[in-house]
Amino acid sequence: MDVQAAGDAPRWRHVGSSTPTGDRMTDGGTVWLEPGFPVKTIDGLRSKGHRVEIRERGFGGYQGIWIDPETGMLHGGSESRKDGCALGY
Repeated sequence: MDVQAAGDAPRWRHVGSSTPTGDRMTDGGTVWLEPGFPVKTIDGLRSKGHRVEIRERGFGGYQGIWIDPETGMLHGGSESRKDGCALGY
């Protein structure tokens, strides 16, 4: 994927993990999926025992610039879910 396609792809997030601050996961947590994942992917995760929820929010945002190592050209991508832009020079 290029930098824009990667940012536009559906996102996932695991919540309920153990943390460095001492919180301990006791139930395996939950995998949050943004709408847009194939049903086959969701069913596959559930068949492996993952608790899965489809969520509209809670996935953050991004603006990114990838510099082509061969040409030095900058390729920008910006969050399509909210306002923002990628700028570079």
